[in-house]
Amino acid sequence: MAVISIISDFGTKDHYVAVLKACLYRRSPSVNLVDITHEISPFDIVQGAFILKSTWCQFPKGTVHIAAINLFFAERNEFIAFEREGHFFVGPNNGIFTLIFDDLYASEIVQVPYDPEENYPLQNALANAACKLSADQDLDMVGTSLLELEKKISVAPVVNESQIRGTVVHIDDYGNVIVNVDKELFERVQKDRDFGIYFKPNDPIREISVEYSDVPIGDVLCFFNSGGYLEVAINKGSAASLLGLKKDEAIQIDFYD
Repeated sequence: MAVISIISDFGTKDHYVAVLKACLYRRSPSVNLVDITHEISPFDIVQGAFILKSTWCQFPKGTVHIAAINLFFAERNEFIAFEREGHFFVGPNNGIFTLIFDDLYASEIVQVPYDPEENYPLQNALANAACKLSADQDLDMVGTSLLELEKKISVAPVVNESQIRGTVVHIDDYGNVIVNVDKELFERVQKDRDFGIYFKPNDPIREISVEYSDVPIGDVLCFFNSGGYLEVAINKGSAASLLGLKKDEAIQIDFYD
């Protein structure tokens, strides 16, 4: 059965998600729709890119991923589709996909037809492309060559021989704080040295845990989560609120010889 995943900043209080799903089911009644999340902060393509990057490869090949985030991004809306590692992606040409794939080029992308006079033109454009790809997996059946790809540069950690300065990129519903430092980067800079992870005026964390229960309830810990990113958490508590951490704040890791 065909799978189409959806990630959006539509929220769940309004009817926009239902309209998109209706457009999809109208074209493909048997499609299997999977909601990644519809609670991306409005227009926040950085947050959306992080969550989609953390999830798309867990789906089976042939899945079509719709990224409906910041759709009203320009006077003239453009929607695109492309394939990567057996997966297909459909969404706006607003830079979100270049935050996921830094080697994405216009030559491998098609521009999806968009009719602004149609009822719910945004949802219909996305649904039409996604259903065609789900059925045929042929980009040439979806659109025409893209002239220019909108590119965005993601915030990368600042690294030197003895320090990594990362950034909080996401805070989940549990208040866990996720940093844009992955395990491979940490270990490459660490070189088996001692370290301290500093945030706000709190005592540094000097060890990497494996799971939340490694520390007593209410204590702070750091570990690499299932997506491979550094996470600051409190066992059975909200690290974001109790530690005063917010999105885009700096997290510093110092290594000691």
